[in-house]
Amino acid sequence: MLSNSTRRWLAGLGVAGAFVAASAIPAVAAAPQIALGVYFGDTTVATGSDGKIEYSTIHSSAPTVLNDLTVRYDFTGLAGKVTVAEEEDTFADCASPSANVLVCTSPWEVEVDEWGLGGIFPVQIKATDKAKDGDSGTIKVTLSANGFDAVSHDAKVRVGEGVDLAAGPETAVSVAPGKSFTAPLKVSNVGETTAKGATVVFYNDYGLNSTKHYSNCTYVDDELRTCRFDEELPAGSTFGATLPYALGADTLAPGFKYGEVIWMTPSEFEDFESYLDNYDVTVGKPGTDGKLTLAEAGGKASARGFQADPRPENNGTNLQVTVTGNNGTDLEALGSSVSGTAGATVKATVGLRNNGPATLDYSRSGSSVTYLTFDVPKGTTAAAAPENCFPVKGDEWGEPGQPGARHYRCYFDSFLKAGQTVTLDFGLKIDKVVANDTGLVKINVPCECDGGFYRDQKPANDSAKVVVNAAAGGDGGQGGGDGGTLPITGSSTGLIAGIGALLLAAGFGGYVVARRRKTRFVA
Repeated sequence: MLSNSTRRWLAGLGVAGAFVAASAIPAVAAAPQIALGVYFGDTTVATGSDGKIEYSTIHSSAPTVLNDLTVRYDFTGLAGKVTVAEEEDTFADCASPSANVLVCTSPWEVEVDEWGLGGIFPVQIKATDKAKDGDSGTIKVTLSANGFDAVSHDAKVRVGEGVDLAAGPETAVSVAPGKSFTAPLKVSNVGETTAKGATVVFYNDYGLNSTKHYSNCTYVDDELRTCRFDEELPAGSTFGATLPYALGADTLAPGFKYGEVIWMTPSEFEDFESYLDNYDVTVGKPGTDGKLTLAEAGGKASARGFQADPRPENNGTNLQVTVTGNNGTDLEALGSSVSGTAGATVKATVGLRNNGPATLDYSRSGSSVTYLTFDVPKGTTAAAAPENCFPVKGDEWGEPGQPGARHYRCYFDSFLKAGQTVTLDFGLKIDKVVANDTGLVKINVPCECDGGFYRDQKPANDSAKVVVNAAAGGDGGQGGGDGGTLPITGSSTGLIAGIGALLLAAGFGGYVVARRRKTRFVA
């Protein structure tokens, strides 16, 4: 499921808008064939701490609206070891019908689809005063809703000693596309307990390429994802290493690139890796360039059980890269020529191509790389429109994919590699055959919204035509010219989102929402 932008790791775990007021969405009857799923991550909590806030993620095999949504947390297997309590300010009605059981019900209708919905019924998992390092057990999470069969998931919970890992300071560098640079990697143990190793997770923007692939780190292509260290970090100590990078030659300049660094204990990373495995997301493969080591530490940790960080807010830091020089790109609008007879519906393909040399990457904001408008030829009617295109008439906007409009405005995904083409298919019904009936495609159109591209090197090719003519020989008008289907090469970048989405879902920080958009990418 991972693309060349798999560095963003996952799509579709939407937190925003988790609960929708009953008046906002019409009720949808539950179809018997729709199946629900629920996931709750494995969790390690520290003794003597406030524990961690975790929540359920629900999935549906098809879009639907759930009524009387209920999640039951049964932590009988952890009796006396941990407590599970409703988080403050949750939009749910939670109660404990019996010891070691918490049941939460939503008063709202909840919209869910196959891409999943996170943030459901957050709960606080906390070690009891009697818990000791090495205790473990299972929380059974059961999801039910009106008209659906109940589904369950078992999550592992462990209790460990607390260690407080703190990331080093932010790093800022300036570099031109194609040039090399280094960045420090630092971590301090600001707690009172020796840390038995540490793992660091990276979320680097596209173009921050590793020039060495270490054996204790993992990579997807040149993208660094994780490093695992066996070194023990005594309380009060600081450790460091140096990471070699090269900025991709196709980086847009001037501009900025960012990297995020999150430190975890080995136990917490095991929890996080279990989450990744559940969604078939890989941390990549180990390198072959030898081992990356942190500075040696004195002292030895006792052979005890698990460890967890009671203060995750200081676990992260940033790498800020100011991209110098000038390295722009040319986006070219693409039209098509189609033919058919009166009454026929033909496929007209429109879109754009990134002629390079720079790649456009708006993944952190999740915004469209550019915006496109399409004026439908006058002798035709839009019988079908892509789901990422909206009909627009003056200040009024219709529904996504709504047919029948004269003017459409379309958005795209947030990543467009140099040399890549993205296309959209419209179904045009020929109402009347008009010689050279022409519609207009424009890209890089202004938008009072995030994203968009307004630094095009060749604005002269930002518009193109869709031309409709009579079919030669009356072939029924099922297409022709450039309107044919283009092959997909490589994985679609429609499934892109920051590792921030995964980190939040695992209880560590930042969040990015991405939705699959029905566009076709062609190398």
